[in-house]
Amino acid sequence: VQLQASGGGLVQAGASLRLSCVASGGTFSAYTMAWFRQAPEKEREFVAGILRSPRYADSVKGRFTISRDNAKNTVYLQMNNLKPEDTAVYYCAAHYTVISSRIAAPSAYRYWGQGTQVTVSS
Repeated sequence: VQLQASGGGLVQAGASLRLSCVASGGTFSAYTMAWFRQAPEKEREFVAGILRSPRYADSVKGRFTISRDNAKNTVYLQMNNLKPEDTAVYYCAAHYTVISSRIAAPSAYRYWGQGTQVTVSS
């Protein structure tokens, strides 16, 4: 499985961005898809994940929405009301049917995209 993420950019606080991640290879509908992010000198952290139902990190609940289009082999992350603390490189990740208790663990995912930079200015 290869993952190609896009949609990052430089925006002001309060703005919105939509990230996309296109997958090739494998049976997309069977994969748990997730977004992680990593800020400088910080560990990679879970943002959101989805197989059938979405899960979110507490820090993005109510602002971010993850969705998937199985017909297009694409997962999206709609990010609204962005804050400076959202600044990071965002990575999409995939693995075959990650169990719910492991959805937020980077080690649960075998496949990773190249990352897209999101920078939010105050």
